[in-house]
Amino acid sequence: MRLDGFGLLVDDMARMIRFYRDVLGFEIKEEENTSNVYLVKDGTLFLLYGRKDFEKMTSRRYEYIKGLNGHFEIALYVDTFEEVDEAYKKAVENGATSVLEPELEPWGQRTCYIADPEGNLIEIGSWNKSYETKDLMEGC
Repeated sequence: MRLDGFGLLVDDMARMIRFYRDVLGFEIKEEENTSNVYLVKDGTLFLLYGRKDFEKMTSRRYEYIKGLNGHFEIALYVDTFEEVDEAYKKAVENGATSVLEPELEPWGQRTCYIADPEGNLIEIGSWNKSYETKDLMEGC
């Protein structure tokens, strides 16, 4: 099996589409008024499912957390420490909830946390190197 993508069950589809598309730069793949919306970020499929439509399709009811959702995070990477600060500022100015302002961690990563309009956690971080070289061991 290969990871193809991941999805969120959302309450307010239009608001969530605008946030992920306009604030975080996800590319939408179809009309906004469908029950399942496909977006792509850096080659990864990102799905938004309307909660009521998903419940109807699966003939089940689900429990949903209100407020900040501490069950998972979405991690986004930028190449420089400055971009962490810029992305954080832009996101908060455009509707994200601030969870942790940008800070340099003891392990050398600059990171911050925001939450989308429905409380899902998003990390924006950097090792101050390009995405392509961030996982390469130095000194090898």
